[in-house]
Amino acid sequence: MHYQTDILALFPAVAPTLLSNTRALCDAARAKGVGVYFAKIHFGPGYPEVSPLNRNGQGIKRLGLFVDDRISPELGQQPDEPTIIAHRASVFFGTDLQLRLSAQGVDTLIMVGIASTGVVLSSVAHASDADFRLYTVKDCCYDPDLVVHEHLFSTAFDTRSTVLSLDEALRLLA
Repeated sequence: MHYQTDILALFPAVAPTLLSNTRALCDAARAKGVGVYFAKIHFGPGYPEVSPLNRNGQGIKRLGLFVDDRISPELGQQPDEPTIIAHRASVFFGTDLQLRLSAQGVDTLIMVGIASTGVVLSSVAHASDADFRLYTVKDCCYDPDLVVHEHLFSTAFDTRSTVLSLDEALRLLA
């Protein structure tokens, strides 16, 4: 979730490791026949989707991001792997993701993303409330606020999902 060029450019010190870890996870899922979905936050020119009441959206608009970026090519997205376009932090809010997953009979999700305080928190909360079995891979998630990142993994994510290291996730997919 939100493994896109504009976001990764904000975190150049950690981007190579995050991309390497997440590519390994994607490749393992592909090898096992597990569907891989990508999600990105995206806006049209002028940000018509951003309400003046939405503080997060107003901050994004001021930064001028998420109009022309794309899924990070380092992840090797395949032609049959969908990209979910979201206009809010959650990959579920205002998208057809839950419908697509239900139509495919998916009841288990392995979730990763940038940032833990944004897309991961919002999306894990929704997926948990929607009764998906959840795994969250800590080594494929990042937040610039490391204290909150660690706290989320030991509290909110741990109560809603099974928190895994990358090695544990790769063993799960083996």
